[in-house]
Amino acid sequence: MSESAHGTGAPSPVPVVTVKVPAAFHALTGGRRLFSVEGDSIHEVLVRLDRAAPGLLDKIVDGDRRVKRYVNVYLNDDDIRGLDGLETKVGRDDLVWIIPAVAGGSGEPGGRGSR
Repeated sequence: MSESAHGTGAPSPVPVVTVKVPAAFHALTGGRRLFSVEGDSIHEVLVRLDRAAPGLLDKIVDGDRRVKRYVNVYLNDDDIRGLDGLETKVGRDDLVWIIPAVAGGSGEPGGRGSR
């Protein structure tokens, strides 16, 4: 656990969250699935996660600082898109899930879609 910047030896007030990384990104994480990361917001957590797994942030966040459309990020059970996006605040012991979006199929038997 980190210590505060005030030199008191007291634990840092910055929350530590667990981040679950999907198999799709394991090439960047060296196969690791779980990370404990400090941060006050989802964005800060992802930036710090990128230090442990360089390149991961670019897979999750676009140039406009939004979660890419083919990736979902959840804080506990809530999609951050329905919260404050990357600025969503996190609390101690929260769980952040990174989940690739699932797409495919036309919804019709036989694979024929409408045109």
